[in-house]
Amino acid sequence: MTEVLYLTELLGLVVYDIRGRRIGKITDAALVPLIDAARVDRFFVGAGWSWLTVRHDQMESISLDGIRLKHEVMTPYHADEYMLRLARDLLDQQIIDAQGRKVVRVTDVTFEVRDGRELWVLEVDIGLRSVIRRLFQGVLPPRWIRRLQGPISVNSIRWELSNILEPDPLRRLRLNITTKLLEQMHPADLADIVEELSPEDREAIIEAMDSEKAAETLSEVEPEIQARILESLETEKAADILEEMSPDEAADALGELEEETSAGILEEMETEPKTEVEELLEFGEDTAGGLMNTEYVALPADARVQDAFAALQTSEYLVEGLNTIFLTDEMGRLTAAVPLARLFRADATDSLLSLANGQVLAVQAESKEEEVSELFDKYNVLTLPVVDRENRLVGVITADDIITVLRKR
Repeated sequence: MTEVLYLTELLGLVVYDIRGRRIGKITDAALVPLIDAARVDRFFVGAGWSWLTVRHDQMESISLDGIRLKHEVMTPYHADEYMLRLARDLLDQQIIDAQGRKVVRVTDVTFEVRDGRELWVLEVDIGLRSVIRRLFQGVLPPRWIRRLQGPISVNSIRWELSNILEPDPLRRLRLNITTKLLEQMHPADLADIVEELSPEDREAIIEAMDSEKAAETLSEVEPEIQARILESLETEKAADILEEMSPDEAADALGELEEETSAGILEEMETEPKTEVEELLEFGEDTAGGLMNTEYVALPADARVQDAFAALQTSEYLVEGLNTIFLTDEMGRLTAAVPLARLFRADATDSLLSLANGQVLAVQAESKEEEVSELFDKYNVLTLPVVDRENRLVGVITADDIITVLRKR
């Protein structure tokens, strides 16, 4: 059975020198993540008006009976930004449980005792057992408290599945805090977490992510919070994130911002995505043009199945949400719509026009969102092309866009 020690038990443990003389009590302990992310590297001993620092390799033994040293060379404590102090920086602080996909508050820390003299952070505790330990800390002997907590179920998070919140970017770097765990989560789950955090922590997490993952996450965040996050970021970072969004999502996000802020971010965006977003911003928010996405696959009316597969290979980023290929004439006017599934039952040389739906259902860019919703409901379609007054294809509205509209209602 793994021998454990809790932070509430560690704090206040008496430290003895090699002759058994009392030096002081443990006041805190720290990790140095750049050296090791789990092993306790330093112990702080309160001695009179000053604190002394003890290294992990000076320990002879650690138990509930106290800590005994094998070397007595100790130095006065000096603040070190490369250290994560467990009582000061972790206890009672919010962290993200990457496996449970939620924000929790730390009430204690569980250590694994190795070789009787090294402490390794095993778990952070968030349940009733740790509350019991906190309530009776210093009131009852540790062994009595362990008996009291015995019948209560363990509620804790493995240390390697915990993500610490630290708004200071320089300190995040020094403490080796990354967003790797968070970036493995589904964007919708991550968005729920982001919405629970303070403004400073939201900004810190989004700032630390790569732009693609940040864009996926922000796309799932409520518009009001999305706007606050973008306003808090450096303009260049905000532009990088919006470039990774689909044009319609980027336009919606910019539409929530103050005009001056929006203009500043647009100025930093690259030409192609900037142009697409600016075109969408010209449409009213409650119109088909305001709902549509300008990313779609359109081919000439005389194209064949092999041409469609070639186009799909060069548009891999669209494939996940793609269900229709559109055909246009030489003027860009919409002529037909081909369900993607039909391509897989056809020969490579078959004409796409021969696979098209009998009637092309479309909506004009100026049409109101109520009309768009009615068309989706009436015809049970997944994709609706948007055309201008000359019937030129300008965008596409998908079912998830309509779901978003209906949720807002």
